[in-house]
Amino acid sequence: MRSVTYSMGVSLDGYIVGPDGDFDWGDPSEDVFRLAVDEIRGVGVHLMGRQLYETMLYWETADQHPALAFSTLDFAALWKALPKVVFSTTLSAVQGNARLASGSLAEEIERLRAEPGEGDIAIGGATLAAEAAASDLIDEYRARVYPVLLGGGIPFFAQHERRVDLELVETRTFNSKVVYLRYRVAR
Repeated sequence: MRSVTYSMGVSLDGYIVGPDGDFDWGDPSEDVFRLAVDEIRGVGVHLMGRQLYETMLYWETADQHPALAFSTLDFAALWKALPKVVFSTTLSAVQGNARLASGSLAEEIERLRAEPGEGDIAIGGATLAAEAAASDLIDEYRARVYPVLLGGGIPFFAQHERRVDLELVETRTFNSKVVYLRYRVAR
């Protein structure tokens, strides 16, 4: 069965976006960016909300800028080809290899898990991940922890006052002082 993963950059105090809506503190170094490229290689479909979808639209045309670094162009090619499912109540159409969700998050994940296919089902965005976590649909949490304290903003983890036991799968420390933590939900 395909795993559902939630992977994002996060501040040491647990936020993916600061109180001012900014995430420039999370610009990855080349080695951290290569990790993101490797993660995307293992994804079969990416689920996201409207805000993340609109942010990631940049990657639909990034490959048209040949001056970009190889890993950036590599990510752009992978992202462009990756099937995406967008959850939105305001969008009427999406671009590229994306479609609007036709059911609830739980229904979409159930359908994707039942279909033959390779790669993980990735979830991006804190709001969508919070919904998946509340329904116990996430199998793996992957955090790239940046050495910064933001003091507020959008949290990586939803505050649903429920305990989730995790098993450490992998850790890695990068030259940029970013620490990668990969945990599997203990079932």
